[in-house]
Amino acid sequence: MKLFKAGAAAAVAVVLSLTATACGGGSGSAGDGGTAGGGKDKIVIGIKFDQPGLGLKTPDGKFTGFDVDVATYVAKELGYQPDQIEFKQAVSAERENMISNGDVKLVVATYTINDRRKAKVDFAGPYFLAHQDLLVRADDTSITKAEDLNKKKLCSVTGSTSAQNVKTKLAPEADLQEYPGYSECLTGLENKAVDALTTDGSILAGYAAQEKNKGKFKLAGLKLSDEPYGIGLKKGDKELQTKVNAALKKMVEDGSWQKAVDANLGPAGYKADPAPQITEGS
Repeated sequence: MKLFKAGAAAAVAVVLSLTATACGGGSGSAGDGGTAGGGKDKIVIGIKFDQPGLGLKTPDGKFTGFDVDVATYVAKELGYQPDQIEFKQAVSAERENMISNGDVKLVVATYTINDRRKAKVDFAGPYFLAHQDLLVRADDTSITKAEDLNKKKLCSVTGSTSAQNVKTKLAPEADLQEYPGYSECLTGLENKAVDALTTDGSILAGYAAQEKNKGKFKLAGLKLSDEPYGIGLKKGDKELQTKVNAALKKMVEDGSWQKAVDANLGPAGYKADPAPQITEGS
């Protein structure tokens, strides 16, 4: 009888120990962009789902693009294999909230580093330097510079900095239309509901190069601003910031960065700037 009681007590202890372990935190704890239990069971990364060449979710559920390649490389350097990555859609207006709430560990989503965002989140990088441009209909010759947008309808995505740059600095009389996503802007541009779409040239090139859009649109070829893309992470997490910066440096040094640029942006004829110097966290 005593032996039975001792065995039962030991079993209870084991169960309690396993339960405590499963509830434990660590770098991959639930509510912090990871899965509870394994520490490095999974990492959740926010990307765009609707940007060809950068972050795109295909009809078969796969993810492609330069940002996806960067996110996958960084995750591997942090100890996660591709099958341990969960990609979550990060629309422009929700990126800071997703990071602050712990819905994602990182955001790699054409995320321009600026002071307003740095008040809420930290960044690693930058890992890419884009420039704001305009996309217009292929037969439109009336828009060759930003000032031509005065009295015209300009489209961009809610939460994007691009439209505000034009509206406040270059074409204050533009009729700004803000849509939830770039796909809606493209439809509006094709249907003549809007006259131009503005965002980073790297994003616009991806849309223009899609098979269904070939011949419909053209880039104005302007460099209206510098847009340094960074990887967003929770404010104050200096350890993670340092690790991500190290991964980005390694990606450039071993040639993987250029390979990813060529594979994803090359087909669109986009001429990317060289990899920028990392400034965040230094």
